Amino acid sequence: MTQTQKILVTGATGTVGRQVVAELLARGHAVRALTRDAAKAVFPDGVEVVEGDLTDPGGLAPALEGITGLHLITFGGAAFTPLETGPRILELARSAGVRRITVLHGGGPTPLEDAVRGDDAVSWTVLMPVEFMANALEWADGIQAAGEVREPFVARLSAMVHEGDIGAVAAVALTEEGHAGQEYVITGPEVLTVGDKVAALAAAAGREIALVELTEEQAVAQWRAAFLPEDVIGFLLEAYGNTPEVGRTVSGTVEKVTGRTARTFAQWAGEHADVFRKPA
Repeated sequence: MTQTQKILVTGATGTVGRQVVAELLARGHAVRALTRDAAKAVFPDGVEVVEGDLTDPGGLAPALEGITGLHLITFGGAAFTPLETGPRILELARSAGVRRITVLHGGGPTPLEDAVRGDDAVSWTVLMPVEFMANALEWADGIQAAGEVREPFVARLSAMVHEGDIGAVAAVALTEEGHAGQEYVITGPEVLTVGDKVAALAAAAGREIALVELTEEQAVAQWRAAFLPEDVIGFLLEAYGNTPEVGRTVSGTVEKVTGRTARTFAQWAGEHADVFRKPA
């Protein structure tokens, strides 16, 4: 039987953070969730909620008391700027006796991740998920309003991952031996086109959903109308138009680390079907 441990989860209200919390609870571990505004945070029963800000680690010492594992994100504050406070956070973690750290990769090199990788005093694991299945929630308004998904590069391939599987890999790495120094690329169990995703959503929601392919110019206009920053638009054009091999290749990490098969997009669609159904 796995011994109960106490884990501090930062970014606990985020898409992945909530899944890390849920998976740790399911495995019988004690969870402390760090948030910048405890009054607005809602977590399952049994989660200890503490206030703190990774951009100002001076107040983190109490949150780290009694903690054996620490899940970190690489961005902080309302503007999601890259954290420069990694060395101080790690110093506090070492002083508190933290043994294991997971870092959610931010899509590229970041000061905090670099600091963690350079620390030999703790067992660290870098989590490198590809496209989140939860990104499909961005299509909900268009599906409800017009019954369609409007996207460019519809033949692009993605080994998108269920956010719950990211949480599961994190929970194992935070509580079990054998994951120190690992970089885990986390994917789903299959490679899908945009059309495959839309078909899965339609089946789950029990309705027809049209796929409208946009030109690159139309896509840029749509993203600008949604007030996406130009650097984000540039990233999307590159990621969708020239998806790197790592984003369209099944890694097998979920099964290797957790012992169970990664969840499919059809499963994710079934869990969120109400979001895509026609309004009553």
